[in-house]
Amino acid sequence: MANAKSDQAAAQLSDTPSLALGSALKTLSTERNGLKALTEAMSGPLGQSFREAHDLIAGASGRVVVTGMGKSGHIGNKIAATLASTGTPAFFVHPAEASHGDLGMVTPDDVILALSWSGETAELKSTVFYSRRFRVPMIAMTSRSGSTLANAADIALVLPKIDEACPHGLAPTTSSIVQLALGDALAIALLESRGFSADDFRAFHPGGSLGASLMRVSEIMHTEGEIPLVASGSPMQAAVDEISQKNFGCVGIIDDGGQLIGIITDGDIRRRLGDNLMAKTVDQVMTANPKTVQPETLLPSALEHLNSSSITALMVVENGKPAGIVHLHDLLRVGAA
Repeated sequence: MANAKSDQAAAQLSDTPSLALGSALKTLSTERNGLKALTEAMSGPLGQSFREAHDLIAGASGRVVVTGMGKSGHIGNKIAATLASTGTPAFFVHPAEASHGDLGMVTPDDVILALSWSGETAELKSTVFYSRRFRVPMIAMTSRSGSTLANAADIALVLPKIDEACPHGLAPTTSSIVQLALGDALAIALLESRGFSADDFRAFHPGGSLGASLMRVSEIMHTEGEIPLVASGSPMQAAVDEISQKNFGCVGIIDDGGQLIGIITDGDIRRRLGDNLMAKTVDQVMTANPKTVQPETLLPSALEHLNSSSITALMVVENGKPAGIVHLHDLLRVGAA
């Protein structure tokens, strides 16, 4: 009997991975259906309400005050962060804290975005009352058009009826995904209508790898006397000396007009040491038409050039003339590599 129970337990354990995978796939399928329902709803009344919400926020002189309780609150927090980082000033106010003084942060110039799947969240009562009393425009994001929140709002973003991925239909899963997706859609629509650029984005994201990925070569390149250069017709000894002094592992060759016409690397020198190298001119050794980048090139693009060509430094040119040089170590220093 004991062996039979042990075998049964072992069989169930062996099936666990497949059961878990099946559950995961069902969850993803259910949530995908929720996003499909949201997309389809945008061609109806939700789309009109979305346009009105966009125009209201775009025309506001204040900020977007996002609020919500529970899982809606967590989603609201993320929506506020996305809005703020993409050019729409926004912050999150917890509804419980709102009724204990934080409503003082809300002004008539602001727009309130209140999230509640049921539209009957008791903790939002103070915020709704404040909004109506002081005429602060309010947008509701809810699944019930006849709810207290929807009826009180100036604009109601009524989400479609969907199935939660939770087998009991209780844990907010698909509903959270749908709220988040609509919040992202609103943030990006506002970003595009404001003409928010990559440079603007970088101003709000100066730190970490994201900030580094939005930097341009001109911001980290070495310029003027730091650029290793010798004139066309120079003896190879001049190129070797320049490489040794500037420590970039290469030297650019320029013509009489200052145009970059070639490059010599320390690898070129090693490969030709036994070829009566020092008796040659730089023109006889250089690689013509070297890989270069422009000063406005973003760092990820410069890194791709370095990796694809298996080199460690790039000449930066402007109108064909050397404007700087950037080394792989510079990209590492700022976190772009």
